[in-house]
Amino acid sequence: MENEKYLFVVSGAAGTGKDSVVSALRKAHPEIEKTVSATTRSPRPGEQEGVDYYYRTKEQFQQLIDQDEVVEHNFFNGNYYGTLKEEVNRRLNAGKLVVMVIDVHGAANIRRMYPGATTIFLLPPSTQELERRLRGRGTETEESIRERLEIARNELAQQDKFTLKLVNDEVDACAARLYDVICQRAGLTR
Repeated sequence: MENEKYLFVVSGAAGTGKDSVVSALRKAHPEIEKTVSATTRSPRPGEQEGVDYYYRTKEQFQQLIDQDEVVEHNFFNGNYYGTLKEEVNRRLNAGKLVVMVIDVHGAANIRRMYPGATTIFLLPPSTQELERRLRGRGTETEESIRERLEIARNELAQQDKFTLKLVNDEVDACAARLYDVICQRAGLTR
């Protein structure tokens, strides 16, 4: 696809601040669009179809996978989560700058499907800071934190497969560096 240079994938281990960095980026640059994921989980109070997620049944989601209409997906806590191909292509065909926040495995699919996309791996300042962030959430058991840290170590080992790496030492500064990358890779003037 001709507009693949406008597709940016932000990935990294849990606790690196992917969502926080992209939220800060989009707050400063609302012209950059973020893809909306699809899920099989039920909507939470206040969530809206097409804004927070596209809500599908497990059967519908499986059919989308079978028809190659999902560019990346995973199964977590009994539900599917993923990005619909149409969600990406519609934005790229309109010439929009598109950011996807996805896990390391999903990023591998994007590299295969959209070889012109830029993949960015967010790193924590240190593994100690990553652990501090995960513990600071206060939402997980000790066992869950240990599991997430082990997964994070495996994900961190994938960083050299990405186009480039950014250290998230401070959210706004990292978002500004991400914007610089987007401008450079998409051929835009600041």
